Amino acid sequence: MDWIYNPWPWYVSGPLIALVLFLLLMVGKRFGMSSNLRTICTICGAGKTTDFFRFDWKAQRWNLVVVLGVIIGGFIANTFLSVDNSVSINPKVASELQSKGFNSAGMEYMPDMLFSNEALTDPKVLFLLIIGGLFVGFGARYAGGCTSGHAISGLSNLQIPSLIAVIGFFIGGLTMVHFIFPLIF
Repeated sequence: MDWIYNPWPWYVSGPLIALVLFLLLMVGKRFGMSSNLRTICTICGAGKTTDFFRFDWKAQRWNLVVVLGVIIGGFIANTFLSVDNSVSINPKVASELQSKGFNSAGMEYMPDMLFSNEALTDPKVLFLLIIGGLFVGFGARYAGGCTSGHAISGLSNLQIPSLIAVIGFFIGGLTMVHFIFPLIF
């Protein structure tokens, strides 16, 4: 079971991702997660009020199965296959994050400062999570897809808009980490 507990090497996971994308390309499908929100809203009846949600959602059932698989797979991996939740990050990065108040840096994937049950009672953290979620949701729709859709599917299809979006994601992430994040914390 050690092979499943540890991250797979790039020469195994990379070709597997490429194979999945090749198969999706052959059957005329595109991979992405943010488009599922549109599908779910359509299922719930949002098409009655907005044209954006008027489309044949049944053609996207396969992608909803992917989302369900991600949720179930994440639960199984976290509950049954996680031996060690520590993150292998550079010690300098861990100490810098700890100096900014992230005491669990390098010990967990999700910092307690933002994602523990106690943190959700802090109005500042709750506000930041809500605003961040709105920005991510708006940005994904404005960019025509999320990071997984553009970086994995769009780039593999050699789409220039996806290349521009991925460059924008990196610029936005670097701006957030180096300029905005220090102002917030």
